Amino acid sequence: MRKQQKEQCIETLKLIGDAHKEITADFGKGKADEAIGLLEQCQQGAISVGGVIEDSVGEGTKAVQHLEEYCELAYRFHEEMSGTEAAEVNAKQHIKQMQKCLDSTINEIRNRIPTHKEVVFLPYKASMWDSLETVWRKMDKDENVTAIVIPIPYYDKDANGSLTAGHYEADLFPTDVPVMPYSEYDFEVRRPDSIYIHNPYDECNYATSVHPDFYSKVLNNYTDDLVYIPYFVLNEIDPKDREAVDDIDYLITLPGVLNADRVIVQSEDMKKIYVDVLCRHYGAELRPIWQKKIYGEGSPKIERVMSLKAEDFEIPEEWKKFIECDGRRKKVILYNTSVEAFLDKKEAMIEKIRRSLGIFYKKKDYVTLLWRPHPLMESTIASMLPGLFNEYAGIVSEYKDGNWGIFDETANVDRAIAISDAYYGDMSSLVWLYKQTGKPIMIQDVG
Repeated sequence: MRKQQKEQCIETLKLIGDAHKEITADFGKGKADEAIGLLEQCQQGAISVGGVIEDSVGEGTKAVQHLEEYCELAYRFHEEMSGTEAAEVNAKQHIKQMQKCLDSTINEIRNRIPTHKEVVFLPYKASMWDSLETVWRKMDKDENVTAIVIPIPYYDKDANGSLTAGHYEADLFPTDVPVMPYSEYDFEVRRPDSIYIHNPYDECNYATSVHPDFYSKVLNNYTDDLVYIPYFVLNEIDPKDREAVDDIDYLITLPGVLNADRVIVQSEDMKKIYVDVLCRHYGAELRPIWQKKIYGEGSPKIERVMSLKAEDFEIPEEWKKFIECDGRRKKVILYNTSVEAFLDKKEAMIEKIRRSLGIFYKKKDYVTLLWRPHPLMESTIASMLPGLFNEYAGIVSEYKDGNWGIFDETANVDRAIAISDAYYGDMSSLVWLYKQTGKPIMIQDVG
């Protein structure tokens, strides 16, 4: 039985208990008709609760048996009130027996009927599903949890901040992850016990936006447990390093952090940083609230990466021609270009990508380049640096047409990490993940 159903059933039974007192009072005042009317309402309430229990956990529970006994006692009381002189009816004794049944029912509901949770996961980009996947898989194995994955739509933004092209990536999720269309889930009616999100921005992202119906400030109206887990992993920094902390300050004060009931971050040090920053912005007196709200339990992304094995992934046929040569496997270099670096370096980043591709082209007989730009690279450039979009798109097009390296725009970053032998590229959240593999890492210098 769902938690909210339990609470509603218990609340109904408590209201019936309150009505018992009124029945006794009315009967004592000679208001038999009023007492009979209330008794009938009590009986209907008990029947209603019994129906909810049977629909949730089936027939034959002790809770339902107690309610059946309650209804039988109510029927007898009703018959006596209707056909006997009032003076001969022991109302208090009837009510005492009925209340005992109610109390037994409430005890059974609280302690004997298992609480079944309904938990909803709301990823938007399939490539970022790894920030939620391990949590979902654990819950999906729990027989007392219904874990539902509902990919939600998102949109690009233009330079004015208006929503433009829409995207919906439900068909890009792993085949063993069942997904539900977002239009089929009624949040107001079902009120999930928990909602997990990995997008903290609401309207505050300049490049993209999830559908406004799924902003954190909307979702927290439909659950008592809105949980935010960042889609990114940051390099670990010293909580006392004010300059480094200031660099990530904006990520800590986003709507998803403020509106969530729980925030799960990658480490205890990161929790301390979150709490300190939030106190600095909103007052030290709120520290106990932030301490309770932020959890340094670790990122599911790291948990996922730690378990990766190259043999667990099937390499696409079109990739094999770049990786395998004359019966040998070439070294694979994961080349990662980040949104942050592009926004910071702009034209210099364009030139750096060109130079890097040129170097790897000369080495193509010995190493395979697996270029994987940030999933939001194109939409971010189009929105925030439109003057550079055609130039960047031209580089990508030339690289693809050249047919000498891999361009990975799939949703599966795990595969790129697992099958590559080394990392080259920008300092980004992917670097911290890649460190967990123990493979070599080289950060490019854009200049």
